[in-house]
Amino acid sequence: MTLTQAEKAAVVAIWGKIAAQADALGTESLERLFSSYPQTKTYFPHFDLSQGSAQLHGHGSKVLGAIGEAVKNIDNITGALAILSELHAYILRVDPVNFKLLSHCILCSVAAHFPNDFTPEVHAAWDKFLSQISSVLTEKYR
Repeated sequence: MTLTQAEKAAVVAIWGKIAAQADALGTESLERLFSSYPQTKTYFPHFDLSQGSAQLHGHGSKVLGAIGEAVKNIDNITGALAILSELHAYILRVDPVNFKLLSHCILCSVAAHFPNDFTPEVHAAWDKFLSQISSVLTEKYR
């Protein structure tokens, strides 16, 4: 499941556009997650999950910030996200399927904001990239 050079270039290129709107896209992705998959709310009992809340915005910013770190370290995503992997596996104990659900919501948000740039090739590259991130975040579960 290694990204090709062309896929890496596609991920990095669109990240340049995403980064400028990362906070908003992170918030929107979480809002999509919670409205489409309400069972995921159980991991956030202490959050105000209403649309546009400060806590939702803050966590959305963290999520896209982690994705930004993965983009910067695209050749070593495992190393870049090692601490997050341990956090989600050992402390938060997030069900691994939720990473796939969130990845789908992120893809939807990015596609909605950048329809001309989010070509089928870019979509496939980002899907593969987010799958790699999901795998890294769940590898401590094994």
